[in-house]
Amino acid sequence: MKSKLLTASLLATALFSGLGLSPAMAQNTSTPGVDRAQQAISARIEQGLNSGQITPTEAQELYRRDRNIAARESYYKSNGTATAQEREALRSELDSLSAEVERKMTNSKTGSSPGNMRGIDHQEYRISHRIDEGIRSGHISQREARRLRKREVQIERHEARFKADGVVTQQERSQLRNELAALRDEVERMMRNRRGRG
Repeated sequence: MKSKLLTASLLATALFSGLGLSPAMAQNTSTPGVDRAQQAISARIEQGLNSGQITPTEAQELYRRDRNIAARESYYKSNGTATAQEREALRSELDSLSAEVERKMTNSKTGSSPGNMRGIDHQEYRISHRIDEGIRSGHISQREARRLRKREVQIERHEARFKADGVVTQQERSQLRNELAALRDEVERMMRNRRGRG
């Protein structure tokens, strides 16, 4: 038994050394709030997949986004700590992913996804993806991204409220499209302006 524990300890030390971390440093990189949010999102995706509320294709995309966030978290922690700003960026991305999971679950329940909401969902996904792209490329700062994510969450709340009675009217869809168009235009303006300065 002791030899198994010793072997496990040696393997962990070798792993941390290979990553350029000491075991003590690895323990100081804890981001419990982020980790709990990731676990909750993964469990929710699995629940949606098992219940049929999330399709396998949708689940694959959601899990891909979750892995990207986990990879970014690992990168932030690679120097031994994740700064408050980095943790806030991770929380913002997790909030967006969580809202996307809930949107897919709601769409399945209300039957709004096929047909009348598919275009709106696609726009939301494309805008979110474009913000991620802007953050990675440096065209959108973390501060700008937080502001954009807040607007995303606000639109998602409007959508959830509209769907609460099981029917999304033409006027409500039009309002969502207008809000999304304004957000998309803002994201594209930021991308162009930063490019022009660079």
